[in-house]
Amino acid sequence: MNFTHLLAFYEVARAGSVSAGAERLHVSQPAVTREIRELEDRVGLILFDRLPRGVALTEAGKTLFEYADRIFSLADGAENQLKELAGLGAGHMKIGASATLGVYFVPDMIARFNSTYPRVAIDLTVTNTERVETGLRDLTFSLGFVEGPFDDTVLHAHPIGSDEIAVVAATGHPRANQRLRAGDLVDQVVIMREPGSGTRAIVEQAYARAGLQIEPLMSVSDTEAIKRMLLAQHALAYVSLLSVRNEIRRGELTIIEVDDLRIERPLHMVWNKGRSLSPSNQALFDLVVATTAATTTGTQKRQKPPKPPKPRKTVAAPSENDAA
Repeated sequence: MNFTHLLAFYEVARAGSVSAGAERLHVSQPAVTREIRELEDRVGLILFDRLPRGVALTEAGKTLFEYADRIFSLADGAENQLKELAGLGAGHMKIGASATLGVYFVPDMIARFNSTYPRVAIDLTVTNTERVETGLRDLTFSLGFVEGPFDDTVLHAHPIGSDEIAVVAATGHPRANQRLRAGDLVDQVVIMREPGSGTRAIVEQAYARAGLQIEPLMSVSDTEAIKRMLLAQHALAYVSLLSVRNEIRRGELTIIEVDDLRIERPLHMVWNKGRSLSPSNQALFDLVVATTAATTTGTQKRQKPPKPPKPRKTVAAPSENDAA
């Protein structure tokens, strides 16, 4: 198949008219019309229905467009990879991050990276740990950031800190200055992440190890929405300290001490075993390693002076071999 013909067809289909397609290709309209007619003659099918305004793909045209889209996407991908191999003057990388890291950690890293390498484009997908792992396996992502368990037989990992899941409330909450025990929260108005989230799974597993079961009054899939609810009503919530550090610093939210239960989880940067990192991915990797080694960005610490200590039991996050 003549790729000049195919490109003309592809751009006209994307633009919706021959004239708009010609503008995208920077050639004359008659030249594009000729290319499409020669392609239709070659395949023996009509690819476009000519309308009073523009064109519409026929069934044959729709089929060919699907293949053309894949062909030119692959061509763009090859070009981007070659640009990366030539250096960091240009390039494109796709990374995936689970919810907490994707919202409260990775954007800062991307901003720092872009200040040094402004011509390297980055696509960030914020999802859950399982989907980040899937994206790395099928090569959708080249680098990932996760706070949940992952398959270490498939992925390399570099620790970038830890995060505590703590009970948080508005500063004016009646129990804001009290110390609680895990059992006290079983019948309280508690908000948690939705079933299936890594944060909720870790809390439920910690309670199960303590012989308790917690049933939240509300399940919310968005941490920002949980924070708004805490500020609007007298409720408690189990959330990542990484996600509320600014509100705690401003005095809007406060940490409720739970003497007999502390829940921590490790944070990791992950990538496929057996695959080398491209120059741009290596540069981002090095930036994250240097940043987390020099600061406590990855490790979220309590931001208020502790009260007189009492015996407390530390419950670690599930190991990588535990169920998510």
